[in-house]
Amino acid sequence: MRWLAAALTLCLPALAQTFEVASGEARYRVREELLQVGLAEAVGTTKAVRGEVRLQGGRASGEFVVDLRELKSDQARRDSYLRQRTLETDRYPFATFRPKEVRGLPNPLPQSGRVPLQVVGDLTLKEVTQEVVWEGEAEFRGEEVRVFLRTEFPFEKFRLTQPRVSVVLSVENRIRLEVELLLRRK
Repeated sequence: MRWLAAALTLCLPALAQTFEVASGEARYRVREELLQVGLAEAVGTTKAVRGEVRLQGGRASGEFVVDLRELKSDQARRDSYLRQRTLETDRYPFATFRPKEVRGLPNPLPQSGRVPLQVVGDLTLKEVTQEVVWEGEAEFRGEEVRVFLRTEFPFEKFRLTQPRVSVVLSVENRIRLEVELLLRRK
């Protein structure tokens, strides 16, 4: 009987756990130089985030979807330009992320505390899929996990065109993405 208890104890940490998005926010950040303003950081956000992740050991599966049509910054003209030209949201309304691996999570998952982590997976923008690594941390609170992650890449990684308009002198060739998620165990 002891061997059965020992076997169950060894197997339990490997059981898969699924978490779904209870709420979330996704952001982009891009440095730009504006005529008559100088250097500034353009920030667009949306709360239109949904999805779930299944964790088993260091492996991950699932999908997160961000509705790019809902991105808003402090300037309606910027938002319109991004939707029409850079992201083409009429044709490609969503960004998707499919996690493959989570590095740094203890096994079994803790009931409380903060853990630094990396999430590796495939990000798809405008039908271009590339592997990206997100850095951040997870804060465990019983059945909930708050996650903050960030990644960055040049525009050309996803075949995105850097914005070019008369009032914008330059745009840094670096897009920073951030997500803050509240996940709940299913």
